Amino acid sequence: MTSSAGSPAQEPQAGIRLEEVGRAFGPTVAVSGVSLTLPLHGHLSIIGPSGCGKSTLLNIISGLDDPDEGTVEVLGATTPGDRLRRCAWMPQRDLLLPWRDVLGNAALALENQGMHRKAARSQVTGLVERFGLGSFERKLPHQLSGGMRQRVSFLRTLVAGKEVLLLDEPFGALDSITRADLQFWLRSALLEEPRTTVLVTHDVEEALLLGDEVVVMSARPGRVAARYATSFPAGASRRELLRLAEFTELRDELLARLEEAS
Repeated sequence: MTSSAGSPAQEPQAGIRLEEVGRAFGPTVAVSGVSLTLPLHGHLSIIGPSGCGKSTLLNIISGLDDPDEGTVEVLGATTPGDRLRRCAWMPQRDLLLPWRDVLGNAALALENQGMHRKAARSQVTGLVERFGLGSFERKLPHQLSGGMRQRVSFLRTLVAGKEVLLLDEPFGALDSITRADLQFWLRSALLEEPRTTVLVTHDVEEALLLGDEVVVMSARPGRVAARYATSFPAGASRRELLRLAEFTELRDELLARLEEAS
């Protein structure tokens, strides 16, 4: 539907907004002058050289840290505590509790919010099938593959009910075959369960598969060196996406920009 004549077009609601954000640790400047806006339910991938401040930005967005300069807004919240209440974090390591089974680990976020253990397990029971965990509800972490453990970790992150998901190299420790499978699985999961998502990764293909915008950071101090919007068919398979000319061209351009940024 088009707006009536003379009516200004409405800007999409911002999920995350950073304006001239800077953060230093003693004499070391981690990030400087970073400005980003991510719309509600947008998916942003951040890539860049090691030590460029990618994880520092996640800390700042989540409210675990505050910038030395600039402003941060997450769904309208600006204070660290309010930002933290809106964000869920999925780290590289799954951090599953070894004495809890799949249901128990997935339900942990709900229990931390005050829900009774039995009710929390009941609530996540209906989700395990969708996450490819249907026959593993009673398995302990040591009985699961690395890929299955990461699915449990993502389910636990999602059921926390937070609007913003922060993913810090979530598949970095997995073998290439498992990683490729989970990249596409996560792409599908985020289409079914819309969230405002920020992914930090060193994998350019992963950044393109999971982000509708990719930001390239410069070497420290981290600055936004380049931004690219992506638009690939939602229903295409991973193999089909990797064969698209626009995908390969953008992948090669991102790799070149990474070399320049290093």
